[in-house]
Amino acid sequence: MDYKALVVSESDTGEFSAQIKALNTENLPAGDVLIKVSHSSVNFKDALSFSGNKGVTQSFPHTPGIDAAGQVVESSDPAFPVGSKVLVTGYDLGMNTSGGFGQYIRVPSGWVINLPNGFSEQEAMSWGTAGLTAALCVDKLIKSEISRDKPVLVSGATGGVGSIAILLLTKLGYDVHALSSKADKTDYLRSLGAKEVVLLSDFIDESKRPMLKPIYSGAVDVAGGDVLATILKSIDYQGAIACCGLVASPTLKTSVFPFILRDVSLLGVDSVELPLSRKQEIWDKIGNEWRLEELVSTCKLISMDELTETMTAMLKGQISGRFVLAH
Repeated sequence: MDYKALVVSESDTGEFSAQIKALNTENLPAGDVLIKVSHSSVNFKDALSFSGNKGVTQSFPHTPGIDAAGQVVESSDPAFPVGSKVLVTGYDLGMNTSGGFGQYIRVPSGWVINLPNGFSEQEAMSWGTAGLTAALCVDKLIKSEISRDKPVLVSGATGGVGSIAILLLTKLGYDVHALSSKADKTDYLRSLGAKEVVLLSDFIDESKRPMLKPIYSGAVDVAGGDVLATILKSIDYQGAIACCGLVASPTLKTSVFPFILRDVSLLGVDSVELPLSRKQEIWDKIGNEWRLEELVSTCKLISMDELTETMTAMLKGQISGRFVLAH
């Protein structure tokens, strides 16, 4: 079957360019399930692949898109009969396996999840990997039994993970403070449910103090580096931080004091290689008791023709919120 896809190519001089090309499903990698993709979310990792980042995608030409939702058109696995509505997030999709920025993908059945009943493909991709990651962070904070007496801080608040974490924590009854470097996004963050917006320039603590006033019961952190180090100093007794990113830095300079004097927990969160059963568990929550009816309306729906412009702006830090590709 012929289809269209955004294809990133590398020139002989090491330069990268992207074009919409006509391809055929015969050239897709081997796999148990062929899916006609209707929607794909747009993530920062997709933008990195689009830019030619070899830490994400090792060989080109390549079609990015680490998330995809659609309908099964061919299957050798009875768990996913033809016509099933499914989604795929993480694993190698869009990294070194042709991803959701093409109208078809072929993947192992061990990557595939059935859409929750009543949950549309567009709604699933409004969450995407960013939303799955946010939900995993919130789930870990809940299981850590953080106090509701103090707010939860969310860093990278205008991004995909941060914005969904704010919406979900607010839905679940937590007071949320949003941490952002973008002063012009205060109204947007409050519209998501943030009670307070903290500017990054006012937040970072460069002193050598091992701890600060305990302001927060917990946090969702996508930044790492000095941001995470300052958050650690500011967490209340028996609080917890769900750590899922390194936007600021992969390096963490801190002390053991928050851990041994305040019993703080630092919780690592990965959504890529997560066992499929755990992914299904969280997606079932997302599609039911954690469903965010308003999320679709907060996402911008774009066409394949708009992908290059969107990812270029994303790489420059010029956009906020969620973008969903509709094929």
